[in-house]
Amino acid sequence: MSTPQAELVALAQSSLYPNYAQPPLVIVRGSGCDVWDASGKRYLDLFAGIAVNTLGHSHPRLVQAIATQAAQLMHVSNYYYNEPNVRLAAKLCALTGMSRALFCNSGTEAVEAMLKLARRHFFARGQTERYRVIAFRGSFHGRTLGSLAATGQPKYRDGFGPLGGVTHVPFGDVDAVRAELGADVAAIITEPILGEGGIVPPPEGFLATLRELTEEHGALLLADEVQTGVGRTGSFLGFQREGVVPDAVALAKALGGGFPIGAMLCRDALLEALPPGSHGTTFGGNPLASAAALAVLEVVESEGLVERAGKLGGHLARGLEALARRHPERIVTTRGAGLLQAVVLADGVNPGQVLAAVREAGVLLTLAGGNALRFSPPLTVTQPELDQGISAVDAALART
Repeated sequence: MSTPQAELVALAQSSLYPNYAQPPLVIVRGSGCDVWDASGKRYLDLFAGIAVNTLGHSHPRLVQAIATQAAQLMHVSNYYYNEPNVRLAAKLCALTGMSRALFCNSGTEAVEAMLKLARRHFFARGQTERYRVIAFRGSFHGRTLGSLAATGQPKYRDGFGPLGGVTHVPFGDVDAVRAELGADVAAIITEPILGEGGIVPPPEGFLATLRELTEEHGALLLADEVQTGVGRTGSFLGFQREGVVPDAVALAKALGGGFPIGAMLCRDALLEALPPGSHGTTFGGNPLASAAALAVLEVVESEGLVERAGKLGGHLARGLEALARRHPERIVTTRGAGLLQAVVLADGVNPGQVLAAVREAGVLLTLAGGNALRFSPPLTVTQPELDQGISAVDAALART
């Protein structure tokens, strides 16, 4: 017999560390784009665990891959190769144009690996003064101290200082970047679209200009594709939408379809930066996580989910634009790409109330940047499901 939801919520509130602000809701199962709470209520999931559940919930090919691998081999550590991990590395290099892959367990770890890679690359070349990183205001790169130093939002950094070695400039401001590119700069790190900063796309040509500036100054360009990677924006990497090839890429979230895995990919020129013993992880690249990621990538390719994200993204954009026209006093603008989009709520509109009203209507979304209502559904979402989500927001705005 299942435990009542109220009892589970009470247990959570007395046992879990209170660093999350969760509503009194316990999700117990999911199928496709639907999830159910412990009381039996059904919800349409249009946030996918923050852009994680690439194939939705309980996709049979992902479930089978995990079950089969778990029965065969789950963990051996990086003292030895394992077949799923070797195959996954080759697959990711082919999809991204990178040369090598280093695996970890999360997005923040992948970013941390990129930052260490950049610093040690110049250290190995005798340029020990070259360590500073340029990042952007409004960015989010993770919560470990290194990735937190690169995160450009004070609300995440407050109380954890001092965090040095990173200079933050306005996102999209080429002149500000150029002014900071001194001889001590090792890298520029950026998301192709600011995710937690509010789903903010860059100005046209900005990423290409960053590539030109880093090449001109001998610095590295680091791509944080944790939220945008694996097809979410309509191309496998967000950077690929502008034809830009970075020096290193961080992937996580959607890569495992819900199973924890991260990866740092890089070009040949950086192969000597992290020699044996300079960086590592116990669980990174384990056979179970690698098998899950391989299954995700195989489904993404076989079902054309990258192209589908671009097509459905166009439908979502048109629906959100129509929503903005119906609520000009409540919505400032809409923005994003593919299946990562948002409506930006006006001052005076309570984002939490809108989110709660949408949830009460049976649709799950999230907030980004404080006032942006974010759509980041599974790549398997259907057009009618997107329309249901838009309608729920429409009704919520009319009531709040």
